[in-house]
Amino acid sequence: MDDDTTTERQWTFLTNHARVLVQIARDPGIRVRDIATRCLLTERAVQRMISDLEQAGYLTHERRGRTNHYSVIAAKQLRHPADAGPTVAELLAALIR
Repeated sequence: MDDDTTTERQWTFLTNHARVLVQIARDPGIRVRDIATRCLLTERAVQRMISDLEQAGYLTHERRGRTNHYSVIAAKQLRHPADAGPTVAELLAALIR
């Protein structure tokens, strides 16, 4: 039996995918290494999340020399049905100040 008084539950307000998206929105030329450092994640995890975000249509990238330049699809609706209505742009506006 779990006793909440002896074990603290671990949770956060933002998903790691949201954290990665915020970093890319702040700096479209950011390196995976820098995203990982800022989000306290591994580079491999960040690469998977970027891939997830691209496959879901929230991001695109283009190669510029040896680096990637990302574009956030700002008009895209949030993914979860309970979040229906707001766009990625509206979410980012609330998170980036």
